[in-house]
Amino acid sequence: MLLFSFPAIVMNIGADIAGMGAVGNLLFPSIHATFFCIGFTVLLLGSIIYLPYLFFWQANMEVEDKKQKHLIVNKRVIVEMKKDINFGMLFSNVVMFFLILTTGSVLFNGGIHQIDTVEQAAEALKPLAGNFAYLLFAVGVIGTGLLAIPVLSGSLSYIFTETFGLSQGLDKKFHQAKAFYFIIAISLILGLAINYMGSSPIKALIYSAILYGLTAPILIVIILHITNNKKIMGKHTNGKMSNILGFSALALMSVAAVVLMYMQLTENTT
Repeated sequence: MLLFSFPAIVMNIGADIAGMGAVGNLLFPSIHATFFCIGFTVLLLGSIIYLPYLFFWQANMEVEDKKQKHLIVNKRVIVEMKKDINFGMLFSNVVMFFLILTTGSVLFNGGIHQIDTVEQAAEALKPLAGNFAYLLFAVGVIGTGLLAIPVLSGSLSYIFTETFGLSQGLDKKFHQAKAFYFIIAISLILGLAINYMGSSPIKALIYSAILYGLTAPILIVIILHITNNKKIMGKHTNGKMSNILGFSALALMSVAAVVLMYMQLTENTT
């Protein structure tokens, strides 16, 4: 999971940093996007390491896990977790559906069929926001980056440290979990370095989405293997309905990944 997740997450971080730098340049054209990219990277690094930024809930979970010798999960907690996950997934997918619907119907009907740069994306908002289009787009991109990058880098660091049994947790100071914070720093620096490979922020976002699409079926296979393994799950292995839904998701994501690759290859050859 680490091998398949690492490239996609780092590219996603790089795309977000590039987008934040590009919209900063839109607002202040006299300052090159590179300076904004570096500035946002330093700001995020400092915030994640020293506050810890955005992760209070995760830090609290880590503290509770360390303090308790045994993790007790009763039926009430499981029911609450299921409700939380079901509501969150439903709500996020409904929001995403209407984002796609609105974007497709409004932009396509407005004659905007291809967006390759941040400037074009901001211009697409002019019919709605007028002269405030750049500002509205910039606030959205920067806000999204400040939210997403700590989650992405933190998740990657948790994957690394849990895999190799290293000290971890944002409730710890830097000297208590150096590897954990170093991985966060490295992921941001690698993401920043991607910006110097010549790809636009829009293209970088598309490439990271493609990587996620290709890795998703592999991760689903691993999860299905774990949840059906009695040595791991004991009597709590997947039921029939969970497997039907799980393997259906695997089939759909696999077909989507193949179609995605086909479309990319045919687009590049034409």
